[in-house]
Amino acid sequence: MGSNRAISFILITLVIDAMGIGLIIPVMPDLIRQVTGGDLGQAAIWGGVLTTVFATMQFLFGPLIGSLSDAVGRRPVLLTSLAVLCADYLVMGFAGSIWLLILGRLVGGITSATMSTCNAFIADISKPEEKAARFGLVGAAFGAGFVFGPALGGLLAEWGTRAPFFASAALAFANLCFGYFVLPETVTDKTRRAFQWRRANFLGALQQLRKLPGIGRLLLITMIYEFAFIVYPATWAYFTQERFGWSPGLVGLSLMLFGISLVVVQAGLIRVILRRLGERGTVIYGILFNLSAFVILALLTNPYLALVFTPLTSLGAVVTPALQGMMSRAVADDAQGELQGVIASVKSLAQMSAPLILTQVFFLFTRPEGVIYLPGAAFALSALLMVACGVLFVAKPRVTSARR
Repeated sequence: MGSNRAISFILITLVIDAMGIGLIIPVMPDLIRQVTGGDLGQAAIWGGVLTTVFATMQFLFGPLIGSLSDAVGRRPVLLTSLAVLCADYLVMGFAGSIWLLILGRLVGGITSATMSTCNAFIADISKPEEKAARFGLVGAAFGAGFVFGPALGGLLAEWGTRAPFFASAALAFANLCFGYFVLPETVTDKTRRAFQWRRANFLGALQQLRKLPGIGRLLLITMIYEFAFIVYPATWAYFTQERFGWSPGLVGLSLMLFGISLVVVQAGLIRVILRRLGERGTVIYGILFNLSAFVILALLTNPYLALVFTPLTSLGAVVTPALQGMMSRAVADDAQGELQGVIASVKSLAQMSAPLILTQVFFLFTRPEGVIYLPGAAFALSALLMVACGVLFVAKPRVTSARR
């Protein structure tokens, strides 16, 4: 029973981490304009900065916090992160300047970089035959946070642009209290490892790229694809407000529909597609589908069609899992962890750079003095990136499985 409560705490923590990203998306355009006095295009640029700052901190501190939990234990790391996260949301809720919001995202990115610690806790308490199923729960919890975060943020926005931050603080505090009573320490003197900076260095994963034969091209495709797909969280709130005049509530609803569809596709539908098309065929299908979706969104002007089309766009979200499967088969069993670390680093690089560039594109094509008015320009750029992914994928020989 105690183990079940501890697992519940871990899953709730991951949901809150994911919700903390999505919960504030619907209100960010209005909040940024409040504190800067700028227009929507300028708010989009600042929004890109905030998103990039958050992703950068997760990229830098994820390995460090994971290593720290090996040294001092899972319990203090997770509880301290929740306490700081609660205070951070309160600061952002009262923030009156863009610089305080940036500081809040800096701290929030650090305190939300606890997925490695959560995974380590699950591994600590699970039998070998239980780990796969429980790691599946971890992924589902993180996905659920992305689904419900924007929806709840849109609803809370009716009470003001600050309400989602105060709600996030309350959720973090409630989970902190729950964890204080139910979370045991799983790191023992036998398993404790002294903290070493060289093992917590985020560059270590990137340096392994050259050691993984035959997958450099697939890693490049993964990064380009992730960069293009980030157009949704990076620009959706600004794009839909500019193009369709959507309210924060409607933005949250559309993101919720997208998130639910995404979970359905990646949890179930992808298995059907893989059985029918194989990994290589699935990648090609996903690239072509995303290319079509991005072109449609770049040109779409009907708000009702946009709302109906939004959940359908997730049907192309099968590329990354298929690429990961191909890369996993190309690497020996004793290098699987190394591979996943490199993939995570590649995704983080995309998450850091994409928001800045995509929001800048939105700004350039929506400013009054611009040569061309095209709110969906960022989606057009993502469509071009899909073309690049397709060319890279079909232009080279297939990756072969490594010897076991």
